[in-house]
Amino acid sequence: DLINKNLLKYAKEGAELIYVGKRKGKHSYKQEDINRLLVEKARENKIVVRLKGGDPFVFGRGGEEVLYLKRHNIPYQVIPGITSAIAVPEVAGIPLTHRKISTSFTVVTGHEAEDKEEKQVRLRDLNGDTIVILMGITNLEKHVEELLKHPRRSENTPVAIITEGTTERQKVVKGTLGDIVKKARESNIKPPGVIVVGEVVNILDR
Repeated sequence: DLINKNLLKYAKEGAELIYVGKRKGKHSYKQEDINRLLVEKARENKIVVRLKGGDPFVFGRGGEEVLYLKRHNIPYQVIPGITSAIAVPEVAGIPLTHRKISTSFTVVTGHEAEDKEEKQVRLRDLNGDTIVILMGITNLEKHVEELLKHPRRSENTPVAIITEGTTERQKVVKGTLGDIVKKARESNIKPPGVIVVGEVVNILDR
């Protein structure tokens, strides 16, 4: 659902195209159904391509699909992609690292699985110079509150939200931890999107 539809033009003539895209609250297929579909089509002696946006092993659930294929003795090949955590900020003119300003970046999910016994993402504890939050727009206000609990960050810390990144519908809203919630609301920001926090947000605007 997050890839350029023109890519489908490269599919072999006569290929079966099955849409299994996901957006928050709108899943055409559950993950378990996708797993079963991969095995089902492979057992029909078909070459199956699981096309994903970004990188399959970075919040793409590719690892889960590989484990399922292995359990059913289905051979597979993984072709790396470029995660949206890097590609989207770059297209928006935001480098995640920059000499003397950011020597590290941390990528986290803004939406952990509901059935996890213990949450692993604690934004207040992250020390990276640049923080990238994927799938975090819905809980933006909560994320901002947590980020402000870290002593290195303040209401003046720059923030950017990029929605529909790398597409012709891309939208970028910049602000600070002090006003980004208000700006996002005024701009009617909706998922999916990438949130970038840190001094790199405005570095190329100088």
